[in-house]
Amino acid sequence: MKRRAIWAVLAATLAIGTTACEKQGPVERAGEEVDEAVDTIKHGGEESTANKVDDALDEARDAVEDKTKN
Repeated sequence: MKRRAIWAVLAATLAIGTTACEKQGPVERAGEEVDEAVDTIKHGGEESTANKVDDALDEARDAVEDKTKN
């Protein structure tokens, strides 16, 4: 019974995660860049780890999109 619950939670998490990774438009990306810049300024000029991870994910997503277009 617990395994079913674990699998259900895992499936729900994956479903939410893939929905959240929809392609962003240029305005959404610009907004994220502004948010990251403000966050960096708040941290005294150092980019937070969360921003670094977010940037890496964006770059990976862009690379996958480029590969699938060709």
